Amino acid sequence: MNFEESKTKDGYYEISEIPNGDEAETSDALPSHKPEAKDTPKDHKKGDKPEHDEAKTLKNKLKKRDADIKNLKKENEGLLDKYLRAVAEMENLRKRLDREKQDYYQYALSEFLREILSALDNFERAFKNKDQTDGKSFQEGIELIYKQFSDIIRKRGVAPIDAAQKKFDPNLHQAVLTEESDQVEEPLVGEELQKGYTLGDRLLRPSLVKVIVPKKI
Repeated sequence: MNFEESKTKDGYYEISEIPNGDEAETSDALPSHKPEAKDTPKDHKKGDKPEHDEAKTLKNKLKKRDADIKNLKKENEGLLDKYLRAVAEMENLRKRLDREKQDYYQYALSEFLREILSALDNFERAFKNKDQTDGKSFQEGIELIYKQFSDIIRKRGVAPIDAAQKKFDPNLHQAVLTEESDQVEEPLVGEELQKGYTLGDRLLRPSLVKVIVPKKI
């Protein structure tokens, strides 16, 4: 190592160290050891805060979603229970109506049938006593029974159709026989073969008739 003297403006000399060639090379070869900048713990915490907030937000959303799912499941179970109860009530109602309808069909005609049986009893009495009475008395008895039957059905709204010598009406009459005649201009009922009946405003049974039709020329 060499020393070099240099004179200052005050007249003093100062000695400076001048490295020789080897020392200069060695100095240049040595790496400079500068301290690396490190993140302070404070800066590190600041960088993690947004991620922590995002995770907290996601956690709250998941928690809310789980609560919503739980509430929806509970509501769905309640609706399903109400639906099943309604279906069961409808099924019970249907069965009850079917049973009542069957009972109605079976027993609604009870009174009517009792009246029919009463007339049938009179028929049996007439047949048992026909040998003990003359023909006139027997006929009168049959006529009374016929009137009894007529009264029974009339009380139920059944009325006979007056078809004899009437204009043929396909809504009330059923033509069984036809006969041509030059005495008529339109089809007329010539003979009633079986009486028809109406029930209220509806046809219960059509009259079976012989129809007189205009003669073909």
